[in-house]
Amino acid sequence: MTTTTLAVLVPVLPFLGAAAGLLLGRTAPGFVRPLAVLPTFAAFVLAVLVAVRQGGDRPVEAATQLTPTGSVPIDLALYIDGFAALVAVVVGLVATCVQIYSTGYLRDDPRYPSYAALVSLFTSAMLLVVYSGDLMVLLVGWEIMGICSYFLVGHYWETPEARAASLKAFLVTKLGDVPFLIGLFALASDAGSFRLTRILDTVADGGLDHPTPIALLLLAGVAGKSAQFPLHTWLPDAMAGPTPVSALIHAATMVAAGVYFVARLLPVFTASAAALVVLAVMAAVTMAGSALAALAQDDIKRVLAYSTIGQLGYMTGALAVGDRGAAVFHLISHGAFKALLFLAAGVIIHAAGTNSLAAMSRMSNLRARVPDAYWTMTVALLALAAIPPFSGFFSKESVLGAAESAAEGHAASAGHVPGAAGWTVLVAGLLTALLTAAYATRLWLRAFRGQGDEAPDHGRQPLSMTVVLWVLAVPSLALGGFAYGTLPDWFDGDDLAPTLTTSVLGTGLALTGGIVTYAAWRYTTALARTPLGAVAAHPEADAATVEAEAIASHAPAYGDVASAPDPTDPSRVLLGPLHRHAAVGFHLDAVYTALFVRPVLSGARLVRFLDREVVDTYVRGAGALPRLLGAAVRRAQTGNVQTYVSALLAGTVVLVVAALLVATGA
Repeated sequence: MTTTTLAVLVPVLPFLGAAAGLLLGRTAPGFVRPLAVLPTFAAFVLAVLVAVRQGGDRPVEAATQLTPTGSVPIDLALYIDGFAALVAVVVGLVATCVQIYSTGYLRDDPRYPSYAALVSLFTSAMLLVVYSGDLMVLLVGWEIMGICSYFLVGHYWETPEARAASLKAFLVTKLGDVPFLIGLFALASDAGSFRLTRILDTVADGGLDHPTPIALLLLAGVAGKSAQFPLHTWLPDAMAGPTPVSALIHAATMVAAGVYFVARLLPVFTASAAALVVLAVMAAVTMAGSALAALAQDDIKRVLAYSTIGQLGYMTGALAVGDRGAAVFHLISHGAFKALLFLAAGVIIHAAGTNSLAAMSRMSNLRARVPDAYWTMTVALLALAAIPPFSGFFSKESVLGAAESAAEGHAASAGHVPGAAGWTVLVAGLLTALLTAAYATRLWLRAFRGQGDEAPDHGRQPLSMTVVLWVLAVPSLALGGFAYGTLPDWFDGDDLAPTLTTSVLGTGLALTGGIVTYAAWRYTTALARTPLGAVAAHPEADAATVEAEAIASHAPAYGDVASAPDPTDPSRVLLGPLHRHAAVGFHLDAVYTALFVRPVLSGARLVRFLDREVVDTYVRGAGALPRLLGAAVRRAQTGNVQTYVSALLAGTVVLVVAALLVATGA
């Protein structure tokens, strides 16, 4: 079987699994779990075979015209280079782990068949984005992921939090997709094609007439899809969906699509210095702001959500300094340890019966109840904090090294990258390294070093959930040291090895953040412990049921997290007055509500008033005269024959008299 045929099957198999799962979900429920896992696993195996055959050499290309358009043609095209081959492997691995984990996590969920089918469709759409060689076909996968995220985030539709989160995710990402679509059309118009290869050739020849507007329009869509400032607000709220969905969205699909898209078309962005500066500033604000917000969150999944936003900021920062190898390296590394973090969080939420770190800090012996989640999450948090030799250290240092080279003008692409972009990414990246280690340490301490009543004991988790954690722990621990020496052969050949200066600075700041947070935690735990709400969920139930109840009960049980008195939280000492602002995402949702939501609602109310009170008044007035005439005619219909004959004779006399008068000229 040719490499092209194998590549075509990679996105097709999960799609067929999704279709079969939807058709057989009710009639043959016994086939639902095999149809969820096996096609996705087969796609992963085929993606590995495609990567082995591609081997980082010449790209695999194939195309056939999809439809004539009369102008710019649309082709069903494949373009698989080293970036696409490896990213597809990561997508397949994480999706397979999520499907296996979900068989245990949602084992009693009545909507599992539709859930599993949507996860398969989500996976297929992302693989289509990864392998596509035509921007219009890529857009199909891009939009399918958007609608899948709407349904999956809203899986617990009984809770208002899930309904609001799904709608917010859909609308915010669509807000970015509108300029993104305009940018795609403008790019194809300048290049004369939607094909990636022809667009890149046009850019290399200097054939783009409007590089800056095109790049900025495309960045709007990337900011929405990859949750970058200022369109990042949907991602923390998307935690209202099931934990395996969070792992899929954050680690391998959806948010990774924007970063991957920029990496694919990086020459388009490097053709505009202004676009690179905008991208660098966007990455810097995203990194630092999300890390501060993560340090103040009480919901364990919201901590990880803001962490994802910050790590994506590292990736966009690498792209802003023209190094797509470092960006994709961190994307691959992050995919492994972030999927592990979310899946381990699902186990912890089930065991604790809550998603609140404040409540977990009042439980003792939780780590003994979930030993698999404890050890694997520890590995993942060390990778997140970029502590050597874990994978996050190598990938994050490749980003900081690229930023340092760009800042000093030593990068291979330095002629196209402004030095300001390099310095912006470097300073923000070092600050974020400090904050990342701080919130990772805080999460670990509050989740696993609590004091108080014994955590409930429900025995070991299902094997389908725990095995997946250890599978993902392997790349989280060992991927970085193995990959940084071999990945350049798959990418552009740029060196991804850590540099001495950024390694010392980054690791030193990370250790400082962890040590300071630990000291603050020791100080706060010595204070009087006060109860903060109650655990309202039922840990003895199914894991998915526990999570849905924890999401719905978190706010009423624990009150306003931003102002609730919790003297044991080290982040209150570390952030001081900034804590209450960071806990609510620096009020960005409130700003959007004031600037956009309220004016739109006011305009809608005005339109409704004009429609009902003005337009409807004219319509009712136009019908009033015919109604009056009809009433008058109706009164003449008495049903008396004598009246009708008398009226007929009177009318006849009138007509005869009138005729005589006209005839005589009177």
